[in-house]
Amino acid sequence: MTDSSGLSVQFPLTIDANSGFYGLNQTYSEMVAQNLKNLVLTNPGERMMDPRFGVGLRAYLFEPNIGVTYRNIRERIMMQVERYMPFVRVNNVVFNSKDHPDVDHAYVSVNINYTILPLQTSRVVTINVDNN
Repeated sequence: MTDSSGLSVQFPLTIDANSGFYGLNQTYSEMVAQNLKNLVLTNPGERMMDPRFGVGLRAYLFEPNIGVTYRNIRERIMMQVERYMPFVRVNNVVFNSKDHPDVDHAYVSVNINYTILPLQTSRVVTINVDNN
């Protein structure tokens, strides 16, 4: 017998023998982390019925590696979380630089430290995006 109880489907989709179908998020912390990643990685205009949803982190891949770019990303993350995930407080957004010998290779890495307000738990999610 399979246990099909869970809060939401895990991404990326994988077959899970325990749930009977796809893997499921079992905790609110897992679900919030997944939703935060989805919010940051979704391009504005990509979500049907809400063209303002999403940070669009990939759109910043070829922007200059300077403070203004980081500030724009940070402000976009803060604004989007406040609007779409009001139960989350972003505590800090830290960018990780990575040196690449290949000039054509773009890379953005961000650590988002956040608190799930109803649970009073803090977590960090790392999101890495490159041009592959």
